[in-house]
Amino acid sequence: MHTNQDLAHKLTMHGIKVTPQRIAVLQTLLNFRHHLTAEEIFKEVSTNIPGLSQATVYNTLDVFVKRGIACKIATNADVMRYDVILEPHHHLFDVASNRVVDYYDPELDQILKIYFSKKRIKGFRPLEIKLHLTGKFEELS
Repeated sequence: MHTNQDLAHKLTMHGIKVTPQRIAVLQTLLNFRHHLTAEEIFKEVSTNIPGLSQATVYNTLDVFVKRGIACKIATNADVMRYDVILEPHHHLFDVASNRVVDYYDPELDQILKIYFSKKRIKGFRPLEIKLHLTGKFEELS
C-alpha cells in the first residue's frame, strides 16, 4: 500500500499538480494492477470521493498518460485500459474474457532490440518496444 505522501511525491516528480482526486486515481491504478478501464477506476474512486465526475477521472488519466505515469492499452473491443507498470513488458489480450495479462520475458526484449537495431526503419527510431498479442487462453483441464 502506498501512502498519500508517496503518491503526492510521484505526481510532483512528473510535474503533476497534487489533488485528492489524482491521488485516489493513482492509488487505484497501483492497487489493482490489472489494467482497469476508466469506468472501473471511476466506480472504485467514486466510492471514496462522493460527487466525483467521470470527466475528472478521464482528464486525470489523460494527464497521467501524457506525463508518463501510465499508458493506454487498446483492446479489440475498443475499450481502453490503463497500465502503470512502466518496466519493459508485453501484453497478452484474451479475446474470450477481454482480459489483459502482463508478460515478462527479458530474452524476447533483447531479441526485439537486436532485430530493430539491425532493421533500421528509415526515418524512425524506436523508443520502446511492446508487443500486444491477441489470442485466447485455453481452459486447463
